[in-house]
Amino acid sequence: MKALLVSGFAAIGTGSGAMLTLHAESDLDPLHSVISEYAFQASGWLLPASLTLFAVGSALIAEAMRRAGMSRWVVALLLAWGASMFLIGAFPTDRPGVPLSLSGGIHRYAAFAAFLVMPAAGMLLAKARIRYAKAVRILSGVALGALLLVVVPYVVRMFGIPLTNDEIPAGLTQRAVVVTEIGVLALAGLSMLKPLAQRSQGGSSPSLA
Repeated sequence: MKALLVSGFAAIGTGSGAMLTLHAESDLDPLHSVISEYAFQASGWLLPASLTLFAVGSALIAEAMRRAGMSRWVVALLLAWGASMFLIGAFPTDRPGVPLSLSGGIHRYAAFAAFLVMPAAGMLLAKARIRYAKAVRILSGVALGALLLVVVPYVVRMFGIPLTNDEIPAGLTQRAVVVTEIGVLALAGLSMLKPLAQRSQGGSSPSLA
């Protein structure tokens, strides 16, 4: 199980590095430009690569938690988050100003699903009193709050009120969701390390169910 966790952390770390490299090599304004727009940059291939690595890391950590006896709901939510990350990368969004396509629709709703399920998993993990439960609960709460700020502009536009990303910090709020959710995933994996160490020393691990 330790190999699963180490592999999961490696995937998340490599994905984060790819995402940071993409940002560093792009000239977009991260305050107003959403992450999806980076797919149209010269190094845009790093975006699906990064998201796929996040998906792999989530699947590996979910499998480690399944083997440890964690709630099936938590495992399912982590797998759903990973699947959503994969879909976001596999189906790019539309260029600004272009009507919503099938690929753009899949991208948008997969992103919304991902943004929603990780905080839910985090709240369940905190309720199970895992290690770092308080930090997981705080990050999950921040993610939900940032998600609300991400959704509000879409609701405003539905009522016919013109609102562009240049007028709001759309990039900032979206990045807040992504960073906090990756933080929840990382802490979920780290919470498993102490039980593993205790088990290897002949001690008993705390209940994770």
